Amino acid sequence: MKFDKVRWGIIGCGDVTEVKSGPAFQKINNSELVAVMRRTGELAKDYAKRHDVPKWYDDADELINDPDVDIVYIATPPGSHKEYTIKAAKAGKPVYVEKPMARTFEECQEMIAACEQAGVPLYVAYYRRAQERFLKIKELLANGAVGEVRFVSSTQYQKARKDVLDPERLPWRVQPELAGGGLFYDLASHTLDLLDFLLGPIKSVQGFASNQAGYYRAEDIVTGTYLFESGIHGVGNWCFSAFDDVDVNEIVGSKGKITFSTFENEPIVLTTASGTEQWSFNRPEHVHQPLVETIVTDLTTGSSKCPSTGVTGARTNWVMGEMVKNYYLG
Repeated sequence: MKFDKVRWGIIGCGDVTEVKSGPAFQKINNSELVAVMRRTGELAKDYAKRHDVPKWYDDADELINDPDVDIVYIATPPGSHKEYTIKAAKAGKPVYVEKPMARTFEECQEMIAACEQAGVPLYVAYYRRAQERFLKIKELLANGAVGEVRFVSSTQYQKARKDVLDPERLPWRVQPELAGGGLFYDLASHTLDLLDFLLGPIKSVQGFASNQAGYYRAEDIVTGTYLFESGIHGVGNWCFSAFDDVDVNEIVGSKGKITFSTFENEPIVLTTASGTEQWSFNRPEHVHQPLVETIVTDLTTGSSKCPSTGVTGARTNWVMGEMVKNYYLG
């Protein structure tokens, strides 16, 4: 499947598409945003006007079947990812879907199967896989900067968000029927996908999830341990009702360690017996752009450059599902 120019359509042109992703489609060579959809037509029309997009819809099916749309970007909550992915695949359109890929690993598998059957690629918006700062970590690991990797630890906690304090107006991110879980699914998915990218697939997982603060029904704290196929061990703690905000990952090896954050723009720090080294990077203006560039390259050259696919995205859903299953089954 090759295109001379990749023409994008967005389903769900909400906040994430305003700066993080939407403008990138217009700034990449051989790429163009031609249509947007939102259930409230006036909001879709407003987005199209502000971003110089020629078409807008209030019906997803119309956008999916628009002959001027080559690839569909699904930027809705995870609860509708499977439905729209399958519809786009049946229409012969490649799919770029927001993270987490779906609510469950089983939904991810259905999405992969639909795209394979239709012969269209499926990409997932774990955009950190293509950003310079995380490619630097991958380079350091490949060059043996920490020797043989022994384990990785992730500690991420934050104060309770103000938008979860009103039980009558809870955001979709803490409604499991829409998100798959709570903020763990929305935020920890980035870290777990990065670990998959940097250290390879996880083959075994154990976890405990609870709700300690009682602001909503979804889990608000998760602790997990995991074993990578390579033999590396991992442990992670995520809490969304703590006293402060902390975001730190450490990859520890036989000769040193790499310390980095998932969300903050802190320097990457390499610590060895020789001392420390640091690398700082500017955050991209449109954080999706480096990853979208790899998708456009795939679709215009027939290559397979994009590092974030349905297969990799599904692995992260499986890991998260294993860590919270005691909470939802119990």
